[in-house]
Amino acid sequence: MPQGLPKPITLAGVDRRPSRRARGEAATAWVYLSPAVVVIIGLSVVPVVWSLLLSLQASDLVTPSRFVGLDNYAALAKDPHFAQAVGNTVLYTACYVPLSIVLGLLLALALNRRIRFVGLYRTMFVVPFVISATAQGVLFSFVLDPQFGVANSVLHHLGVSPQGFLTDPSQALAVLVAITLWSGTGFCVVIYLAALQDVPPSLIEAGRLDGAGRWQLLRHITLPAVAPVTVFLLLWQVINSLQVFDLVYVTTRGGPLGSTTVIVYFIWEQAFKNFTAGYGAAAAYVLAVVLLVAAVVLRLARRRTPEGAAR
Repeated sequence: MPQGLPKPITLAGVDRRPSRRARGEAATAWVYLSPAVVVIIGLSVVPVVWSLLLSLQASDLVTPSRFVGLDNYAALAKDPHFAQAVGNTVLYTACYVPLSIVLGLLLALALNRRIRFVGLYRTMFVVPFVISATAQGVLFSFVLDPQFGVANSVLHHLGVSPQGFLTDPSQALAVLVAITLWSGTGFCVVIYLAALQDVPPSLIEAGRLDGAGRWQLLRHITLPAVAPVTVFLLLWQVINSLQVFDLVYVTTRGGPLGSTTVIVYFIWEQAFKNFTAGYGAAAAYVLAVVLLVAAVVLRLARRRTPEGAAR
């Protein structure tokens, strides 16, 4: 090395062990984090492991359980009531999810304009979303009562014969979808409104200067810009629809004739009504696997969107 130049600094001889102060800060951090860690483990990890073990047993949560292996899962594959619950859940999801997203987008497009009383209109669509499903169920149970409900009274004045609504096996599931649309579409409206307000106005103006009409602007600018939000809403709504329970419990209790028995209600019924907790836990794990697959598929779909691919 030429004389007069400083020698390079090396790490040889440097003590890489953390200082006493660093160790003290780490211990203090763990003291503050430990309650949260205990709560997460106690309310998430432990129940997941316990329910998995429970699904491999014949248990009523009272008497000693008996290990049965995969017999609960094999029984689910042959259970017509479980097949009916799966079919009802799939039909409910297939109706509710696309309708809520399409209606949410259309309403958001209408409310994303400078119109009079737009704040009032936005509030009116959001209020049903913040009402609990239990309150919705009680409200619509009175409104749709076949004998004394307001709905049939209105239909009578219009010359339409009375309807069974929640007491008719051919109508009950569709009525539940309509109730959920009334409340759940507001969430899609809020999310889409936020996404539409993030679309750069310069792109809209450039499209208009190029002679694009409303349909061309919607197809080539607005929809691609909100595509990541659409994927998020699709995942969110699918997860919510697969886990619907409280509205069914309050309004129909799975009836009439099992026409509204969904998977989560089937799980509750097996565990706390029929006292076959192991069987219910097996059904819960089937649902968990379905939710995991849905999340992975929609996550991959999000990566294929322009914004997701850029990330």
